[in-house]
Amino acid sequence: MTVSSLASEKPNDISLSLYRAIWRWHFFAGLLVIPFMLNLAITGSLYLFKDEIDNTAFAYRNVVQPRGEALAPSLLTDDAKAAIPGAKVLRYRAPTVPTQSARVTVGTNTGNVLVFVDPYSGSVLGKVGEKEEFNWVVKKIHSLDYFGFAFNRIVEAVGGLALILVVTGFYLWWPRKQTGGVISVRGTPDKRVFWRDVHAVTGATAGALIFFLAITGMPWSGYWGDKVNVTLSSAGLGYPAQLWDDVPVSKIPTKDVLTHAGWTVESAPVPTSTPSDTAQPIGLDQVVASANAAGMAPGFEVSLPSGKKGVYTAAIFPDDIAKQRTIHFDQYTGKPLVDLKFADYGAGARAIEFGIGVHQGEYLGLANQIVMLMTCLAIVLTSLSAVVMWWRRRPSGRLGVPPMPSQKSVFVTLKLIILGFGILFPLTGFAILAMLVLDQLVTRIPSPLKRVFS
Repeated sequence: MTVSSLASEKPNDISLSLYRAIWRWHFFAGLLVIPFMLNLAITGSLYLFKDEIDNTAFAYRNVVQPRGEALAPSLLTDDAKAAIPGAKVLRYRAPTVPTQSARVTVGTNTGNVLVFVDPYSGSVLGKVGEKEEFNWVVKKIHSLDYFGFAFNRIVEAVGGLALILVVTGFYLWWPRKQTGGVISVRGTPDKRVFWRDVHAVTGATAGALIFFLAITGMPWSGYWGDKVNVTLSSAGLGYPAQLWDDVPVSKIPTKDVLTHAGWTVESAPVPTSTPSDTAQPIGLDQVVASANAAGMAPGFEVSLPSGKKGVYTAAIFPDDIAKQRTIHFDQYTGKPLVDLKFADYGAGARAIEFGIGVHQGEYLGLANQIVMLMTCLAIVLTSLSAVVMWWRRRPSGRLGVPPMPSQKSVFVTLKLIILGFGILFPLTGFAILAMLVLDQLVTRIPSPLKRVFS
């Protein structure tokens, strides 16, 4: 063999090694995340239509017939409290439209309860435990927070791995002189190539949107999201901390007093009221009237003060993110202590809130919901086709892991790149490190696992 022929073959060998290395990582990442991706896609699809579900499946407690003037909020909260003796009123949500019920959150010894009240008659339409409400359960299963702290952290790692899957998937799909499996699907469902092409074409078509869903879901993650929130706020790109400079504050974060706090303000401290011997609380009715007079969008929620230094917090995070607003009122004077509008957010917070709004199908109406639903269905299809494709390809009794690259330097370089990516998302980095260690142990130490992983 001549020197020139060796030189011509070397690039091909490197290219094949790179392909195998990326394929191997794509395989490992997919093996880990498919069950979680299916959960995210299915529960995400349901949550996209939370309002529609409330107004159909649970219309008996959410939908009313308008008739005359609505009763005062204080009367509605009294009716809700009377329905559950011994309960304490915690929050009141005003109707967004005349056909919507009012919702009152009350606290009991066994947990919070949502009470739905007809705003025109005061009659109780229904009640459900806060942690049993359908959309709450769907959202918590979506994040795995329903199953505890550890599972929520797993979802954060899965989000980072999903980003890796999209990037590596694009590389594997990229046309290399082949005509099939790029934009068309070959064969029939009884052939492996059919499922390979379904997986590749669907992933390539929806890959950018899947990447968008993964990256915009990361701010809600427990570790990475909190760190980004703090970093943006410290840099003046999150909520404007200077609004709290001249008011006394508590150690209570806003997310602890509201049913759902927006991402930007969830960690912002709740101010405190200034009590005196003669001052009396102004009452819920005046707070609702003040919020309306301030131009707050309909459907806002008001949390009632907890203790003598507590405040009334009126807040809304509607589909139109530009109307997000949070106002903390002194419970004795009714003075707005902090009035935070979307326009006050820093550039980083506004960008993230926009991403979250689109992610949840809230920002651009039905078109937004349909596009996100199609993306979720694409995730389901790529996941299921991957399982079928792998099952048909794998040798009997083995996982069928793609072969190690012959040029080990290519694999080492790829590992460094992926680990660098993991540094940006620490929990994903730990998952990648675990895969690296397991891969090296299995391939280097003789054991029955070595055959299984081949």
